[in-house]
Amino acid sequence: MPKVAYSEESRENIRNALVAVGLELMAKQGIQHTTVEQIYKRVGISRTFFYSFFPTKEDLVVETLYLQQPKIIAYVKKLMSDPALSWREAVRQFLYSCCYGEKNGIAILTIEEQQLIFKRLSEESYKVFREKQTRLFGEILKNFGVRADKGNINLFTNLSLMVMIVRRAIPDTLPLLVPEAVEETVDFQINAIVDALEKRREVKNVKEAGGREQKKSVGKVKTKEEEERESKSGK
Repeated sequence: MPKVAYSEESRENIRNALVAVGLELMAKQGIQHTTVEQIYKRVGISRTFFYSFFPTKEDLVVETLYLQQPKIIAYVKKLMSDPALSWREAVRQFLYSCCYGEKNGIAILTIEEQQLIFKRLSEESYKVFREKQTRLFGEILKNFGVRADKGNINLFTNLSLMVMIVRRAIPDTLPLLVPEAVEETVDFQINAIVDALEKRREVKNVKEAGGREQKKSVGKVKTKEEEERESKSGK
């Protein structure tokens, strides 16, 4: 059978389809339960042709995570703009949806998957991954109304990923933890994260309010000085 010659545009379309299908399946089934075979068969290409786009499954997984980021931000904005939800309810719902990603169309890496991907990424690719990860969590914080400085981003990234990873790791990867208390543990951790974010949100608002009051106060002082000068000049 003669080989089919694909144009650059056709190859780009196929690559995009592989990433989109990969994200769809991984979000529904979990990354571990999604195989390369499932993906390339859905797209309608051969295994050999698949590997001309992605040397490993892990390379595809990274691309699906990048594709997922704008969808996550859109979901955050939807929750934060919902008038039926309080600030706490919106933030809590977002974190809960991520923890149970397979039920909500969000692909989340397990401990094992993170280890595999870390081994596969080149130094440059790892740097790009970190930059995009920082940008994502920073954007989430901004939508929460929390200052997206380096400290807040780093803390929020670790706390969020920890609760998501631990939830998926019990009991297989973390067999000494109690599986019967998984949901209660997740609830406790999410509430703790929301509490921490709310304090940072309040601190930001207080600082801004304080800044406004200080400006007003400066304005009043200037007015008094002007009045004194006017009084001395006999005006």
